[in-house]
Amino acid sequence: MRLRCWLPAAAGIWLAAAPAVVESAQFRPRATVRVVATGGTIANHPDGRLTARELTDLIPAAGRYAEVETEQFANLPSSSLTVEHWLALARRLNRLFSARRDLDGVVLTSGTDTLEETAYFLHLTVRTDRPIVVVGAMRPPTAPGYDGAANLLDAVRVAASPTSRNRGVVVVVNGEIHAARDVRKVHAQRLDSFDSGRNGVLGVVDADRIEYYRRPTRRHTHRTEFDVAGLLRLPRVVLLTSYVGASGDLIRAARDLGAAGVVVAAAGAGAMTPAQADAIDDVIDDGVVVVITTRTGGGRVPARLRRVAPPAGPASSRGGRRVSGESLSAVKARVLLMLALTTARDGADVQRLFTMY
Repeated sequence: MRLRCWLPAAAGIWLAAAPAVVESAQFRPRATVRVVATGGTIANHPDGRLTARELTDLIPAAGRYAEVETEQFANLPSSSLTVEHWLALARRLNRLFSARRDLDGVVLTSGTDTLEETAYFLHLTVRTDRPIVVVGAMRPPTAPGYDGAANLLDAVRVAASPTSRNRGVVVVVNGEIHAARDVRKVHAQRLDSFDSGRNGVLGVVDADRIEYYRRPTRRHTHRTEFDVAGLLRLPRVVLLTSYVGASGDLIRAARDLGAAGVVVAAAGAGAMTPAQADAIDDVIDDGVVVVITTRTGGGRVPARLRRVAPPAGPASSRGGRRVSGESLSAVKARVLLMLALTTARDGADVQRLFTMY
């Protein structure tokens, strides 16, 4: 395997039930995959985090599937990544795919704690039909049963496969391929810490082939309407939870601290305390967009535009700024709402975006 190490040139980037689709027995002979590293447990060696080049040195078998290039974008725990990192990363990948028509796919290494959010952000902002595969590990390189090398090799195989095109950003862990919109971390320590809920996996990575079962149906990647090329920051969006006895003061505090949007992880299919409902009405009247999701981990929140009949006159726009989060998890609803607030004309347009993405 011939490895080439690339460093980002941009200033400010830290160095640190359908028939299955299967890959052919042999990959195209000159598939090219770039591994872009951001850090995380997969690289967390006691002597210092492994670089992208050191990670790919752990998988010499990758040369059977692709010519592997490496690029070090950052080397941080995923909990230290910021929205500004996301924006810089999306811009970098958009430039990379635009400049490199010969590039078959990208593998992005990430810490697992916020991997599902990073994957979904890229799913909404990188305009390509070529695969972007996000991968991580639950155990560090020196731990018994280190899963990083196996996951990384699987990710290279998925990125190199022509059957991975037009599926958006995917997450590859523990031999499974997950859609960025559906994937979630469901356990703090186990190797099988990720699943896609009742939607199920997109496919699997087996020893002899990659097998796909379905495609994402919502808009993503090459069909996205979000353009982050000129964005240096995103509107502030706060995430809160409903629970027994919850007051509305934190919702009002979010408004007072300048939040443009609030995501509420409500009980069941959108239930919350009367105090929270009153506070939501208050902040909506002040122009804040509120998205209601469910804390249950599955299902969708039906649109309920008004708790009571709206007052007459211009203030009746209240209902339009209370948005159903559809089937998105609360953390992913926050990602979409931040992007939606950069383009949406009103609450109805925000709801349109939640319905389409």
